Amino acid sequence: MTIASNLGFPPLGAARELKRATEGYWSGKVALDQLLETGAELRRRHWALQRDVGIDRIPVNDFSFYDRMLDTCALVGAVPPRYGWRGKEVDLDTYFAMARGSQRKGRDVTAMEMTKWFDTNYHYIVPELEQGQSFQLSSHKPIVEFQEAKALGINATPVLIGPVTFLLLAKAKGDVFDRLSLLDSLLPVYAEVLSELAQAGATWIQLDEPTLALDRNEAERAAFLHAYGQLSKRAGKARLLVATYFAGLDDTVSTALALPVQGLHVDLVRAPQQLDKLLTAWPKGRVLSAGVINGRNVWRADLAKQRELLDRAAAKVGREHLWVAPSCSLLHTPLDLDLETKLDPELKSWLAFAKQKLEEVVALAKGDQRAIQESSTAVKSRRASQRINNAAVQRRAAAVTDKDRVRGAPYAARRKAQVDLPRYPTTTIGSFPQTSEVRAARRKLNDKQLTAEDYERFIEAQIGKTIRLQEEIGLDVLVHGEFERNDMVEYFGEQLAGFTFTEHGWVQSFGTRYVKPPIIFGDVSRPSAMTVRWSRYAQSLTQQPVKGMLTGPVTILQWSFVRDDQPRAETAKQLALAIRDEVLDLEAAGIRVIQIDEPALREGLPLRRAEWSGYLQWAVDVFRLATAGVHNSTQIHTHMCYSEFNDVLQVIERMDADVISIENARSGSELLQGFEEYKYPNEIGPGVYDIHSPRVPATAEITTALKSMRRVLDDAQIWVNPDCGLKTRGWEETLAALKNMVAAAKEMRNGSS
Repeated sequence: MTIASNLGFPPLGAARELKRATEGYWSGKVALDQLLETGAELRRRHWALQRDVGIDRIPVNDFSFYDRMLDTCALVGAVPPRYGWRGKEVDLDTYFAMARGSQRKGRDVTAMEMTKWFDTNYHYIVPELEQGQSFQLSSHKPIVEFQEAKALGINATPVLIGPVTFLLLAKAKGDVFDRLSLLDSLLPVYAEVLSELAQAGATWIQLDEPTLALDRNEAERAAFLHAYGQLSKRAGKARLLVATYFAGLDDTVSTALALPVQGLHVDLVRAPQQLDKLLTAWPKGRVLSAGVINGRNVWRADLAKQRELLDRAAAKVGREHLWVAPSCSLLHTPLDLDLETKLDPELKSWLAFAKQKLEEVVALAKGDQRAIQESSTAVKSRRASQRINNAAVQRRAAAVTDKDRVRGAPYAARRKAQVDLPRYPTTTIGSFPQTSEVRAARRKLNDKQLTAEDYERFIEAQIGKTIRLQEEIGLDVLVHGEFERNDMVEYFGEQLAGFTFTEHGWVQSFGTRYVKPPIIFGDVSRPSAMTVRWSRYAQSLTQQPVKGMLTGPVTILQWSFVRDDQPRAETAKQLALAIRDEVLDLEAAGIRVIQIDEPALREGLPLRRAEWSGYLQWAVDVFRLATAGVHNSTQIHTHMCYSEFNDVLQVIERMDADVISIENARSGSELLQGFEEYKYPNEIGPGVYDIHSPRVPATAEITTALKSMRRVLDDAQIWVNPDCGLKTRGWEETLAALKNMVAAAKEMRNGSS
């Protein structure tokens, strides 16, 4: 029998229990032992679910209170000095301070940097490493959780972030040095963990090395061989499975096959073409973990088609050496489709969430012909459905020309016709605190306990309050606060044709921030205006410019579960036309500044550089299509966050936004170094403080950040803003931080006059 395996499971819980317990702990309402018990209960529940579905190899240590890369920092003692850690077991308060920063009990420390996990919308904490860094075993979490599972009779496979991926995804702090120079210092800690897991009874240990599937140079490929040459000697009776995902091995196939390990996982959803090359030289007796169920999307698999791949693999490696698995961890999918009791039955029949994907894995592993036939029926039903096609939308998209993507004049000429603002203009990224009161009003509306009229009056009151506060603080360009929006993508998807939604389809974005991605199942169009009513109302309350706030087409695409029956570029073009309609309606309503956020544009970049140019061409084209229809006097902003931007600055210029705001607060001087090397011509607001941390930055701290910007940018280019929206923050800390930000901007104006 072929083995049914899983690489990772969503930790949040069906009712988001982990979020509530963790945030309760941060606020002091939940005790530490209660938080730990919630985590333990979720692990027990999820292990039992996987066992009951029929999974043979169940992962442990895939659970995290915040992030697995942060867990690995704790595991190996990679704790930056500013956290005052004394070299023992990393405690939970130090762990959370690394993730969020801390400004309590006399401590004032900033958080570690956060960025996107490959090309997903998940954010990981970036390890900070110094030259000559030492490591030590500082957390026994993998061993403890393995023993928990073992006590419950679970056939558990401990999962670790691999040592080479850990180093390659880390940032060098201080003097520039080769991160891989730390490998020999790091490997003894990994060896110690493997040894302890083997002694505890682990028969297989999974080490995630997704960076092996990216472009790698000779030294990096050698590092993988060296690392596993050392670790294979210390694993005792436990066998090692190296897991790659998100891309094909391609030019690193020979390295992967040469690793002295007993198993290799490959992503045959993203890169089915790699199978033939792998099988040509597959080592006898090695386990092939075949990732044939999509761990990144929600569509039901074509099991018959995937069975063909598995049969080809089995003919070479033998069924006794073949494991069936999702393509990657199921962290990126919602928990359970069975929870969706209100979803349209036809659409529901096309979908599979984490639990259902494991059922698909088991069906393929066990050769369940009934399940395979049911899959074929669902796939054919979806393909033949009339709900997915809209001839008018397709004709409009086909008629787009280059002229539709060009503004009426170059930036320099446009700027003269746009809003007149002081040097170092201040603004925010868009959202203001979504308090419990705001969320309660939305729930009451959905539960019909509040009429639409009463809800609108409530939102108007929130907008009015926020406009007044911004005027009092002294901000130059205001926002309406986005109180009517549940999420920056979901809100728009709810008003666009071609989308459907779930009630419980939560996935983790970072820490305790979860989102419910819309599902794009058909052609996309905008039946009516989506934001004009609230923007017009906000602008009527003030003489200062109020930004119209929209989410861009690439971000809606990236942060949705997207139809897989046509190219993503085509779906993005349809989205761009819908957003273009909204932009023009905002302009007609008197909105002079319009922000179209594209935080996911860099995230969508293919993982292999050879594929970059094609993506960047259509991604920039759809942004320009969405924005180019306005008059020169309308100022177009965009916002990007938490990605590596320096290698695409030229592309950002081609977007031709008048103003771009960009994450910078956690990145130190790295982004500014990029702007020093590449002279960006338009205006830019590198975020001056980190909104993902509860700490309030002092005026002097913000002024120092602005002075750093001034060294590489002209005064006339610099905007002053937080690094992201304020939705997750409280009002007290928000107002305090914004007052300090405005004070810093005024200091800069006085100094630059």
